[in-house]
Amino acid sequence: MSDQSRHDAWAEGENYDAYMGRWSRQIAPGFLDWFDAPPGLDWLEVGCGTGALSGAILAKAAPRSLQAIDPSAGFVARARETHADARADFTVGDARALALPDASRDVIVSGLVLNFVPDRPGALAEMARVARPEGRIGFYVWDYPGGGVEFMRAFWTAAAALDPEARTLSEDVRFPFCTPEALASLAREAGLAAVESAEITVSTVFRDFEDFWTPFTLGTGPAPGYCVGLAPAARARLRERLEADLPRQADGSIHLAARAWAIRGRAS
Repeated sequence: MSDQSRHDAWAEGENYDAYMGRWSRQIAPGFLDWFDAPPGLDWLEVGCGTGALSGAILAKAAPRSLQAIDPSAGFVARARETHADARADFTVGDARALALPDASRDVIVSGLVLNFVPDRPGALAEMARVARPEGRIGFYVWDYPGGGVEFMRAFWTAAAALDPEARTLSEDVRFPFCTPEALASLAREAGLAAVESAEITVSTVFRDFEDFWTPFTLGTGPAPGYCVGLAPAARARLRERLEADLPRQADGSIHLAARAWAIRGRAS
């Protein structure tokens, strides 16, 4: 395991929800509104996590069926608990080798996960293989290079000020391809036609500093993984730095924003 990937600790579904899941649930409906798939179709979700996008699909898109996969058994268990729906089937699976027949799904989507897949062209090729002719394929990832996830950027900026080595672990360094141009190019290289991109932004409001800080202490995700790996004194210094730097509203709440880039296209 590399020094970078060892911080991608995605096993605990409840901890992930506290860190990123709550914002993932906010952005999923906006993606579906833009994606604009008709009702009554067979969907596949690649990298369902704890079910943020899954829940939005079931609530908004009126699918005939939803097959959702994720490599984390913990995430799949959490998604099953959260979304008990006869139309949905949550299973452990690999984006690079989908256990589905050719041309078997009308719609294939992936939310906030493609950057973590080691073989992104292979994963998109698998999505295209499973899609029916003219099937709809879409995905979205956070705008890491542009600092679009402001609470992550605040964390890594403070961490790097205290520990220059932290800079190599930040998502903007690790995922520089998360731009609309690079993502659209990746989709076209996978054979998708009529490729389009869009920006989707949500507010991330923390009721107070504890609401901001606590998820970083749970160990699920790159920044929390780094945080819990610090010695207690170093973690205390990081907390103090963030508490001093973050902007506050009059009521003590912290208002930031999170931006994602979305891509959609059609199978050849």
